[in-house]
Amino acid sequence: MEIQWRKSSKSSGADGNNCLELAEHGDGVLVRESDEPDVIIRTSRARLRAFLEGAKKGEFDDLV
Repeated sequence: MEIQWRKSSKSSGADGNNCLELAEHGDGVLVRESDEPDVIIRTSRARLRAFLEGAKKGEFDDLV
């Protein structure tokens, strides 16, 4: 199965290599940085959902 990576339309950089990419893989989700494509993290949909909900609430705003 070929992995179909997706990235945000908000990704920046002239070459598009300044973003996180996500892909469905089985019952989980893969995450990688576009400039380090060989480093891949596998997580569950539930963990990703919890992270995204926290990000939407601003819980990580102090990191950027």
